[in-house]
Amino acid sequence: MRRLRNVKIVATLGPASNDYDTIRALHEAGADVFRLNMSHGSHDEIRERHRIIRQVEKDLESPIAILADLQGPKLRVGVFGNDAEDLEVGADFRLDLDPAPGDISRVCLPHPEIFAALEPGARLLVNDGKIRLIVKDCGQDFANCTVEVGGTISNRKGVNVPDVVLPLAALSAKDRDDLEFVCQLGVDWLALSFVQRAKDVFEARALADGRASILSKIEKPAAVEAFDDILDASDGIMVARGDLGVELPVSAVPPIQKRLVRKCRGAAKPVIVATQMLESMIESPMPTRAEVSDVATAIYEGTDAIMLSAESAAGSYPIEAVQTMNKVAIEVEADPTYTQIIAASRTAKGHSVADGIVAAAREIAEKTDIKAICCFTQSGTTALLTARERPGVPIIAMTPATGTARRLCLSWGCHCVMTPELERFKGAVVNAARAARAGGFASEADQIVVTAGVPFNVPGTTNILRIAPCDERLIYNTDPG
Repeated sequence: MRRLRNVKIVATLGPASNDYDTIRALHEAGADVFRLNMSHGSHDEIRERHRIIRQVEKDLESPIAILADLQGPKLRVGVFGNDAEDLEVGADFRLDLDPAPGDISRVCLPHPEIFAALEPGARLLVNDGKIRLIVKDCGQDFANCTVEVGGTISNRKGVNVPDVVLPLAALSAKDRDDLEFVCQLGVDWLALSFVQRAKDVFEARALADGRASILSKIEKPAAVEAFDDILDASDGIMVARGDLGVELPVSAVPPIQKRLVRKCRGAAKPVIVATQMLESMIESPMPTRAEVSDVATAIYEGTDAIMLSAESAAGSYPIEAVQTMNKVAIEVEADPTYTQIIAASRTAKGHSVADGIVAAAREIAEKTDIKAICCFTQSGTTALLTARERPGVPIIAMTPATGTARRLCLSWGCHCVMTPELERFKGAVVNAARAARAGGFASEADQIVVTAGVPFNVPGTTNILRIAPCDERLIYNTDPG
C-alpha cells in the first residue's frame, strides 16, 4: 500500500483497537507498524491481535511490521495502611524493605538493588516525578529522605532513580517469558524498556537468537550517556520521552531528541520519536496546535517514525489520530524548507562500495528526472543505507524475504515489495520497472535507478547501479545480462 510520505507511523493496539475492522482501518489510514505493549494484555489477547494484523497484511497484500514492547523492570513502592498519604515539603520520609503497610513516615520499597546503589544526595522520583525525595542517608535496606516536592503518595506508585545506574537486569522474569512468547508468534521488532548500557541489548539479542530485530528505548539518563555504545549494539532506537522527561529536566529533552535522531540517521538505523505526540486526541477528535508542531518537528528532524500510544490503544479517536499524523507528515514533507533541512543535516558516512553506490543513487536521482530508487536487498542493509541518504525520490525496497520487508516498514521512505529470488540482473531490472509502474511511482516513459548486488541473494554485496527505463522492451534491447 503506497504512502504519500516518507516518515512512518507506529500505532499502539489496545482496548480501542483490537478487532479486525479497526486494525484494518488503522493500516489504511496510515499505520505502517503496530505496537503490542506487553505491559498490558494477556498472552491470549496479544496472540489474537497478532493474528488479526497478519490477516490484514494478507488481505491487503501490504507488508506490516509488528513491534513487541517489553515492559522492563518496573520499580514501585508498596502499599499504605490508608491507601494514600499526603507528604509535605521538608518532612522526613523513609523507604525500606519492611513489607508492613506504610504510613505518613515510611513505606516499603521492595527493591534491594536500589538501596545498594543509592548515595546521599540522590533523587527518588515518585509517580512520574510528582513527588521528589532527596536521600539524606542510606544503607543496604533503607533510605532516609527529605521531601523536596510534596503531594499524595498512594499504593504501588512508580519510582524513578535518575542519578545512579541501577544494578538491574533490563529483562525481568516476565520480560523473558514475553520475549520468548512473541518471538514464537513471529514479531519483527523487540523494544527493550529502561535500557541503561549496551550489555542490556546483548542479553536480549542472545535470547531473540535472530528471530526479531532489537530496538532500544532511550528513557534513562544513563542511556543518554552510553548512547553511542547502545546504538552500536541495537538495530533501532526509540526516543521514549515519557520517562526521559521525568528523570531529566523537561527542557533537556528536545535537544537530546535532536542529537539522538541525528546519530541514528548517521548510523543508518531506524529511530522512533514517541510519547504524548497527540495526547489530547485520547479524548478529543482534534489535536492541539502544539501537538501538531511537536509531530512536525520530529518529521523535520528526519526521524524514521512517529508513534501513537494511548491515542490509538485506548483513546476515543484512534483512526482520526492516525489520519492526523498522516496529514501532518504529507504537509511537512511538501514544504521546501523540509527538503532544505534534510539536505543540510545529511552527513557522509562509511567508505564501503555499498555506501558509495547508495550515495551516487541519491545524487543521480535528485539531479536528473529519475522517479524512484529501486534497491534489491536480502537482509535490508542496502535499503537502510539508501534511507540514510534521505533521497528526494521514493525508495522501492525489493526483497524475497518476508521478514526483511516487514522490518523495513519502520524505515524512512521504504516502500516494501516482495519479489521472487533472482539469478540474473536483467530480471531484477525488469521486476524493478514493473514494481515502479504498479505502485504508481513511474510510467513506462520514465526512468528509475536500480541498485543490487551480484551474486544475488547474498547479504552485503551491493555493487551495481543501473539507470533503467521503465519500458520493458527497452530493457531487453539494451541490457546485456
